[in-house]
Amino acid sequence: MTKAPALRIARGQAAFSRGLWAESRVADALRREGWTIRAQRVRTVCGEIDLVAQYRQTVAFIEIKARADFALAAESVSPRQIRRITEGAALWLAEHDPGCTLSARFDIVTVNKKGAMRRIADAFRQT
Repeated sequence: MTKAPALRIARGQAAFSRGLWAESRVADALRREGWTIRAQRVRTVCGEIDLVAQYRQTVAFIEIKARADFALAAESVSPRQIRRITEGAALWLAEHDPGCTLSARFDIVTVNKKGAMRRIADAFRQT
């Protein structure tokens, strides 16, 4: 194995570990705020949703970005990711809320390397 693929694998493993760490921190913070974590790392045919959390009759589909800078983290959510998350959320809701009793929103939570978090609630809403 050459150095370049080995470095790429190491960076990928480090990014995966940071992502799991950030997801855990966000899930813990949401629980402290009274949210129930309904699912983590949901895999659908459309892609993965990091967290599904519920507070009363609102379900939030949450994309978590761990980056050194909060602004860069929020900007890293691409239109393709937004489409993947919204389509995956529709599938999840069809399976888990067939009576359409819940309202849905899409949040982005950014986590810096110190573990500080910022949440952009209802981040995909069109104005």
